[in-house]
Amino acid sequence: MFEYILFDLDGTLTDPKIGITSSVQYALKAFGIEEPDLDRLEPFIGPPLADSFMEFYGFTAKQAKAAIEKYRERFDHHGIYENEMYEGIDKMLSNLKENKRTLAIASSKPTPLVIRVLDHFGIKEYFDYIVGSELDGRRGKKEEVVEEALRLMVPKTLGVQERRAHIAMVGDRKFDVEGAKAFGLTSVGVSFGYAPAGELEAAGADYIVDTVSELEAILMKGD
Repeated sequence: MFEYILFDLDGTLTDPKIGITSSVQYALKAFGIEEPDLDRLEPFIGPPLADSFMEFYGFTAKQAKAAIEKYRERFDHHGIYENEMYEGIDKMLSNLKENKRTLAIASSKPTPLVIRVLDHFGIKEYFDYIVGSELDGRRGKKEEVVEEALRLMVPKTLGVQERRAHIAMVGDRKFDVEGAKAFGLTSVGVSFGYAPAGELEAAGADYIVDTVSELEAILMKGD
């Protein structure tokens, strides 16, 4: 039974496409780059922003830092609310809590923004722990986020060999699967997020689900 469950946020619990891609578009424009097609900016959903600016547009680390500052000019005030919660998420979280699961958010998004999103959708109450990155860029890798969430939520008496049976990490990108594997957790990939075709399979997700109801069934196994 999965007693401890870590959730990614963007693309897993909510669909943040318009807010994130429009804010990336805004940041790129500040560097003289015009990108009218928001669909082409979907790869920015999930990974750390700095990594994406450097990988997809060849920015230096210094340029990526400046681009993130421009991104936040728009996202922190407008983009954060251009977001929708996937249907059935609130009911699933309620059912998990009723069945005594310990829940955490493990997101690469800065923690203050994660809290604002959870408050906006009225689901913050379901999470025992909320772990994101720091606004100054620290704890930006998914492995670092997962490590901190585990430190907070999982008793030290639960040995490494027991983790796969008792802890699940849920996410929509390979970074979530990799974060789970780094600490011996069961990985659950959701195909309704933003992973390119075949990414979750190639990353070696233990489960891949197509709907929220399928996700709930996996997480409730053992009851």
